[in-house]
Amino acid sequence: MIRRQVSSLLLLSSLLSSGAAAGCAKAGQSTASRAMDDATTTARVKTALLNDPNVTVARIEVETAKGVVTLSGQVKTVEERDAAIAAARRVHGVADVKSALQIQPGPES
Repeated sequence: MIRRQVSSLLLLSSLLSSGAAAGCAKAGQSTASRAMDDATTTARVKTALLNDPNVTVARIEVETAKGVVTLSGQVKTVEERDAAIAAARRVHGVADVKSALQIQPGPES
């Protein structure tokens, strides 16, 4: 009888442990999936900026965390800043856009 209870407890413990491990694996996949989504969103935003003739991409950095895109760096005008923000907002997967862009007119301005 005691042997049966011990066996039952071991089986139950084993099942619970494997369930917890599966839960951890799913959480890890979720984090990895989110990181992949953020990397994809960053690439899409950079592409959108490259395709916008009103934006000088070489001076803009893009970072994405949980779908929130942060643009940083330098732009020449308020219009260029606004164009960069608008281009980022149009990208699929972007939840919000934060701007840390600084306006620094070039020597020809």
